[in-house]
Amino acid sequence: MNETISGALFKRMVLHGAAAVTLQKQAINDLNVFPVPDGDTGTNMSMTIGTAVTELRKVDPVSVDQAASVTASALLRGARGNSGVILSLLFRGISKGLKGQETADAKAFAAAMQEGVSSAYKAVMKPAEGTVLTVSRLASKRAVEVAAESSDLEAVLEAAIAEGHVALKQTTDMNPVLKKAGVVDAGGMGHLLILEGMLAEMRGESMPEIKADAAPEKEKADFAMMAADEITFAFDTVYIVHKNDPDVDLDPLRAYLNSIGDSLVIGEDDETFKVHVHTNIPGSALTESQKYGTLELAKIENMRTQADALAAGKKVQSTDDLDEVEAQLEAAPAEDGAHTVTAPEKKFGFLAVCAGDGLAAIFRDLGADAVVSGGQTMNPSTESILAGVDKIPAEVVFVLPNNSNIIMAAQQCDALTEKQVIVIPTKTVPQGITALMNVDFEAEDAQSITDAMNESLTTVTTAQITYAARDSEFDSFSIKQGDYLALEEGKLFGTDQDLTALLNKLAAEAVEKEASFISLYFGEDVSEEDAQAAGELFAQACPEAEIAVLPGGQPVYYYIISME
Repeated sequence: MNETISGALFKRMVLHGAAAVTLQKQAINDLNVFPVPDGDTGTNMSMTIGTAVTELRKVDPVSVDQAASVTASALLRGARGNSGVILSLLFRGISKGLKGQETADAKAFAAAMQEGVSSAYKAVMKPAEGTVLTVSRLASKRAVEVAAESSDLEAVLEAAIAEGHVALKQTTDMNPVLKKAGVVDAGGMGHLLILEGMLAEMRGESMPEIKADAAPEKEKADFAMMAADEITFAFDTVYIVHKNDPDVDLDPLRAYLNSIGDSLVIGEDDETFKVHVHTNIPGSALTESQKYGTLELAKIENMRTQADALAAGKKVQSTDDLDEVEAQLEAAPAEDGAHTVTAPEKKFGFLAVCAGDGLAAIFRDLGADAVVSGGQTMNPSTESILAGVDKIPAEVVFVLPNNSNIIMAAQQCDALTEKQVIVIPTKTVPQGITALMNVDFEAEDAQSITDAMNESLTTVTTAQITYAARDSEFDSFSIKQGDYLALEEGKLFGTDQDLTALLNKLAAEAVEKEASFISLYFGEDVSEEDAQAAGELFAQACPEAEIAVLPGGQPVYYYIISME
């Protein structure tokens, strides 16, 4: 029986709790549909508490006050997503409750847990029941009740966890979004896993080993039911600001952020504050917040595209991918003048964005002055596109983004350079190729070129073949992991375990559309022999059409198919 928690024990409890939630992070991700179905709650909670593990390993806390303070400070700076920020607030409150104490008995620790809940509720602008807030509130309430009658910390934490599980089961009926998906709250489950890990450490149990994909199968949310268009505010925005004044009043900022978004949570200590908000104008949120201090870090993710990816069984792109992208960019050979503005030598220039050496060569052959590497799962930044624009020796630069997720970044370039930048809203590589083929390079005015390229976009249909990374249900299709997926104009066209069968279906679609020109750009994972066989398949289906089979070298997609 444990009657006190020392600094050393609190440290070990947090480490054990972190291991417990990390072990089950994918199971938590599979439940994540509220406040938006972006499938990252387990990852966010695991990485958030992981920051505390890193900092705690650097110290040997002499008191529970010090251990809790180090934990809370690390969590605030490392908090990711709504669930991570709330988790940091729960531990921030615990730290406040244990301030000045060398050890904590049952009553002190239970009271600190309740202080954590109070901190979380105060920071959330519109607390929603049926979430981690409900679970933590009822769990801490039970802890206080048991601590009033028992000095056994194990009994207190055990009772709190048991009450939390009762509350967790009820979240399905308390929250309409959870009820629709048929799951319990992901954040609430994550919180209980951390508490269970802390209790296990208190009991002297061995810390679990963390292995990839070690989580057992649990219930999963039906992400296909959670349409991306149901997400009111698209951008999950999290950032840290270093305060100008330790006593600054953040209430006006709370009111402003609540007016432009939802799911608002603000956590703070004496030096910094951290914001989590869902909004359609993240730039405005950052600008307003800089009135209160200096922006240190920011993370912005598009939850609509994440929800679409989950529904289609594809890998969800997140800011976690940026480390890999940055490493790729840093490893690339430096280009002379990459960040300088090249003096104009001609009136018009053309910049294309694509992934794959073959596609890049095609764009250059058609007249593109430069190509920026990027595409699905690897969207280039505005700065990368701007560098490409600035090195083209032209007064006016036309940009072909060739991906809907890149258009907005490209559009920012016009205000950042002395050159005129015109973005043609190409959403696919075939659209970009068609647009460039319709350029009159002898034209005297930019408007005629713009009109010709824009008009050409409606003449081409794009199909793409990729694969499913996980099982899912989407658009009445039952998708199994490893299936081939065909997309047409960004919408799911069909699935099959046989790539040839899927190509046959697309060939029939080309016949239906009476396509006269069909181009197959094959990806890095397709042999030339297989690609030629695919081309022959289309030739047999469309004997009157002109068929071209070209090496694209693109990742992600086995084939990108253009039908005109």
